[in-house]
Amino acid sequence: MTNRQQEHTNGGRRVAVREGASHALLDDVAKQIIEQLQEDGRRPYATIGKAVGLSEAAVRQRVQRLLDAGVMQIVAVTDPLQLGFPRQAMIGLRTDGDLEAVADRLAELEEVDYVVITAGSFDLLTEVVCRNDDHLLEILQRLRAVEGVLSTEAFVYLKLRKQTYTWGTA
Repeated sequence: MTNRQQEHTNGGRRVAVREGASHALLDDVAKQIIEQLQEDGRRPYATIGKAVGLSEAAVRQRVQRLLDAGVMQIVAVTDPLQLGFPRQAMIGLRTDGDLEAVADRLAELEEVDYVVITAGSFDLLTEVVCRNDDHLLEILQRLRAVEGVLSTEAFVYLKLRKQTYTWGTA
């Protein structure tokens, strides 16, 4: 694979995508398809086709190309509270050494939902979902034990006011 390609994993298979290739997939129709799926990930392809002016088969092909390129995923979004996970937190981490290696080790932890490399007072941000405060403490101890983690600061969620996955496609 050249340095102008990236690998994406989709359903257990690796898909190589040339750098910039995903941008080529994002014409106005593709953006409209994404917007339709952001509103309802279970919306039938025939319904999407009517909304964007394509056949059901054409929508199916375009969605598959977007999935294969790693542009989007279609997943179920759950409410952690209703699943018995009342404690959520964002954890800021200061690190030493290879930042991406530390991020990769943190991403392997089951309770870690997001790992973001940042600029600012933290090197990394992670989001965790926990059963209770004891579980949060256990996770913090495991995060602090990761080689390269110097310190952590937890920001416990008291109330979620907005959560959306409808990032613009403009």
